[in-house]
Amino acid sequence: MREEPGKNMWLWGTLLLSCLTILIFVFAVMELVEQRFFRDLDYRQLHYLYITRGMVSSVLLASWAVWFVLKDRRKSEEALRRSRERYRAMLANAADAIVLFDNMLHVLEWNPQAARLYGYGAEDVLGKPIPTLDAKSRREMQDIVRRLQHGEPVVELATKRINRSGEAIDVEVRISSFRDVESNQVVFLEMASDLREQIRMRQRALEMEKLTTIGRMAAGTAHTLNTPLGAMLLRIEMLQDRLRGHNCADELERLELSTRFCQDFVQKLLQYSRRSETNLRRLNAKELLDSVHTFFQPTFQVRQHTLTCASSLLREAVIWGDRNQLEALFAALLMNALDALPAHGAVSIGGAVSDGRVELFVQDNGSGVPDEKLNDIFEPFFTTKNAGHGTGLGLSIARNIVEEHRGDIELTNNSDGGVTVRVSLPLCNVDELVSSPTQYEQ
Repeated sequence: MREEPGKNMWLWGTLLLSCLTILIFVFAVMELVEQRFFRDLDYRQLHYLYITRGMVSSVLLASWAVWFVLKDRRKSEEALRRSRERYRAMLANAADAIVLFDNMLHVLEWNPQAARLYGYGAEDVLGKPIPTLDAKSRREMQDIVRRLQHGEPVVELATKRINRSGEAIDVEVRISSFRDVESNQVVFLEMASDLREQIRMRQRALEMEKLTTIGRMAAGTAHTLNTPLGAMLLRIEMLQDRLRGHNCADELERLELSTRFCQDFVQKLLQYSRRSETNLRRLNAKELLDSVHTFFQPTFQVRQHTLTCASSLLREAVIWGDRNQLEALFAALLMNALDALPAHGAVSIGGAVSDGRVELFVQDNGSGVPDEKLNDIFEPFFTTKNAGHGTGLGLSIARNIVEEHRGDIELTNNSDGGVTVRVSLPLCNVDELVSSPTQYEQ
């Protein structure tokens, strides 16, 4: 450890003055003793007396100097120990990942945040080349080191670091240099903050902005197309009445089906872009499912499919919900399941109460969804159906309805084929009626 020049001067000055004081005191005391008790000594005895005086003075001065220096050393060591502990605590509790390295890019310090971010423990990296740099980043870091050595105070940039599993991590780094007091060499300090969450939020905001723009465009397009499509359907129906039995009747029927598909797509666009008012009431979950089952049972029978309902466990389950929207939710889920069923397929709906929530499901034995497409299944305009057989808005509308009811929706593939859609809704809490009386109706 290098001492400061001012501190050295103070130490040696204090020691010199204290030694002079001790010498003066010892010589004064010895002089008084000599005058009082040894006045009649001869030359030889006086000589031995002076030698004794010098030895006593030397021993006292040496003892004092040793004690003084050791005391100051202990004080310096204690200050150094506290400084090191403070330094270690700062490293351990810093918000950023901190890496201290030399001009050869060998690690000198590695704090716990760096271990958590990169996956390497301090024992794995100390004294070794920085393991988070690939070839490109290493050249970039060497260039930064040269810039800092030529007087640039700080270098800040957004870059990438490689963690232990080989994943590239987006980080923002701030690199500076200083002279190490122990080795008297220039070392470099990198402070890195994880940018992954900020990038995800930024991408999410861009996606939301994009979806908002798409929604506005869709609403405008739907309003523009709705009227001419209605007029086209009316004229097609008029032509069908006039040409009933004509050989072009089949062509008109196909034209009507295509036009109705376009009209249905436009209506769903309007429904998706227009946020409806949610009128929440106390609903019995069993009655809701039984009503949905009764309504859709004939449709399944006509198509020679089976629809079953297991709602007995929901007898006492009461939720806050908008009946129209929840029926629209199950209509979208059941129609999706119906389109995916094989010949003589089966769909079951039901639910139970678990941990203060109502867990509802729609399960089918259809074709299922490719695993790589599961993450996108609720996105607007995304569909796994063939062209002309789906708008890609049904599940997106279903998700919006569930979120308006403060619930969660999840779609998973069954091990034996088909999919299960699970909808989780909170049970009715009477306290909510008191805290927000305008939001709920009996």
